[in-house]
Amino acid sequence: MELFTPILPEAANSLAMALVMSSQAPLLLLNENLTVMRASGSFCDAFGLDCDVIVGKKLNDLGSGEWGARQLRSLLFATIAGDADIHAYEMDLVRPGHETRCVLLNAHRLDYFDAEHVLIALAVTDITDARAAAKLKDDLVREKQVLLQELQHRVANSLQIIASVLMQSARRVQSEETRGHLRDAHHRVMSIAALQKQLAASKLGEVELRLYFTDLCRSIGASMISNHDRLTLAATVDESVVSADISVSLGLIVTELVINALKHAFPGRNQAGAITVEYASHGSSWSLMVGDDGVGIPVGDGSKPGLGTGIVDALAKQLGGTVTITDRAPGTLVSITHP
Repeated sequence: MELFTPILPEAANSLAMALVMSSQAPLLLLNENLTVMRASGSFCDAFGLDCDVIVGKKLNDLGSGEWGARQLRSLLFATIAGDADIHAYEMDLVRPGHETRCVLLNAHRLDYFDAEHVLIALAVTDITDARAAAKLKDDLVREKQVLLQELQHRVANSLQIIASVLMQSARRVQSEETRGHLRDAHHRVMSIAALQKQLAASKLGEVELRLYFTDLCRSIGASMISNHDRLTLAATVDESVVSADISVSLGLIVTELVINALKHAFPGRNQAGAITVEYASHGSSWSLMVGDDGVGIPVGDGSKPGLGTGIVDALAKQLGGTVTITDRAPGTLVSITHP
């Protein structure tokens, strides 16, 4: 084995070498020529090397030369010159007859005792298994997202089929009352179908209310408004994004209130008017309003128009909101507010 003169004062040299030899982490001590001064047992065990043999050898002579990568050598010489430190540098360690390993390198210049002679501490961590586990996790997450989106597409398609069956049944029945119930059921199903469409396009399981309410109003208007030049239905919504469960309740509330307005606010078949859906939020507070400029609340009618079976009341209560009905003269405004 080649003999060499210590490049640090004896005490400091001995301390540095002792620290490397006792390290539980894979660690090399190199001089300014990238010659191995000492190697920790954990380094030799991790990479199949003999500590007694590699001391005194150049870094690029270790193993089959896999440690002599040009970029690594350039970084180490830059560290020796004081121009850089190696922080978390990843490198593929390719060794003949061995599986390629991904290693994380950290190197620091040691010149505390003698500025004329420099040592480099090179720490090596094998992160192959960690990277493989992270990749597997990412792959599973992506696969789950793909399956979830596929499920949402299938649910949306199924809801469209159900809605079509309901509408066909409404056309066939003789009873006007039954026809009305079937049409209402159709619109509620379409409300959920529109929501599923938004969920399918979302990667986070959240719904953009502007797009959702716009599509929902377009769907209801297409099936219930015969003359769009005289009767309009529009949504004005801010940039709010809510979770899927909240959007379900909001969508059903909008559906119930819009259907109610279309049924009762404009009794004349050719009556002109407008129905508006508005939503805005600020922090945890929000407000949802559905208004029209129709005939308004009938005089002496103490009931809450448009609540029907109490769906709106129940959904608003579930959301922690309060329902308020206002006679706009002309028209009616129903507000659900969450303070």
